[in-house]
Amino acid sequence: MLPGLTPGLSQSIEITVTKEMFAEFDGKLVHPVYSTASMVYHMEWASRKILLPHLEGHEEGMGGTVSVKHLHPCPLGAEVQITAVLSEVQDNKIITEVEARSGEKILGIGRIVQIVLPKERIRQLLSR
Repeated sequence: MLPGLTPGLSQSIEITVTKEMFAEFDGKLVHPVYSTASMVYHMEWASRKILLPHLEGHEEGMGGTVSVKHLHPCPLGAEVQITAVLSEVQDNKIITEVEARSGEKILGIGRIVQIVLPKERIRQLLSR
């Protein structure tokens, strides 16, 4: 990894809740609100934005752990800001604390762990 991955680095993304982000299983709508799956995707995306500038050409990040609490529902059209803050680097593990909020309401909180590996090692793992 390139230098500069220091605790406190942060990245955010902003999204607007769409119908494609609703809680749905097997094509059936469960609730017309921002789904946990969509929130986790956006939390991983914000976390990845911290890592990307620090990857060397032969490296890639992979998901290692996702731990999220979904605290409040969020309706269609709501603006959501998802923020990841780098809390720790342990060898090849990048740990971020994440939060999704809409206005003053915290929708979800969690922790994302990304593992940095050589691309060749990833290819080997996938070929098994």
